[in-house]
Amino acid sequence: MSLNTLENVRIVLCQTSHPGNIGSAARAMKTMGLQHLYLVQPKFFPDPQATSLAAGATDILDKVIVTSSLPEALTGCGFAIGLSARKRTLSHEIVEPKEASRQALSIAQNQPVALVFGTEMSGLSGEELDYCQLQSIIPANPEYSSLNLAMAVQIMCYELRMHALEGKLDAAPEAALASNDDLERFYAHLEEMLVQIGYINPRAPKKLFERLRRLYSRTRLEKEEVNLLRGILTLSVNPKKHTKY
Repeated sequence: MSLNTLENVRIVLCQTSHPGNIGSAARAMKTMGLQHLYLVQPKFFPDPQATSLAAGATDILDKVIVTSSLPEALTGCGFAIGLSARKRTLSHEIVEPKEASRQALSIAQNQPVALVFGTEMSGLSGEELDYCQLQSIIPANPEYSSLNLAMAVQIMCYELRMHALEGKLDAAPEAALASNDDLERFYAHLEEMLVQIGYINPRAPKKLFERLRRLYSRTRLEKEEVNLLRGILTLSVNPKKHTKY
């Protein structure tokens, strides 16, 4: 039954430049029992190189979901982990792959989760990482830490499978976590309210709002908690209005 949690894990590749990496990632996924591959604005797909390097994992490629944005690829996910070798000034909680996989599988018992990988040249952007609730760094040689994209996917898929095979998953959250789409609606609502009350400059909200997003990411809001917060936001700017979300 523990292996069934892998059904709720999706691998998301953002703006992949080389189609061969898509095929190699599909092969890495299939060897570890993962099936759901999402591509955000791939440069080339479908492509013969992807098919060739999938080496028998073409069934993964046949059901790839291609999206125009990362939020679209994360629709319905209760948890997203960004894989990036770079630490940021405004950083998420950072964990190694084993711990990231453990946390992902505990949530995957009840709702979809995603592992998000950036483009081959520069990895995840700060904006892309903002859509994730956790960052994982593969502890590679600091003098040469650049991993091939498919290799990074293979490492994470291996860790997921090892945790699933152990069968000792952490208890799933008692209540459903807010999905990525719920959170994005909340963040849009929060930014609108903060602009209205003059707390942030609408022409330059970025740094402050990044901090707020990451603050809420650490709390892992439940769906009902997001509804409560949005009710508070609504009444804060319009006390006579009462809306349920």
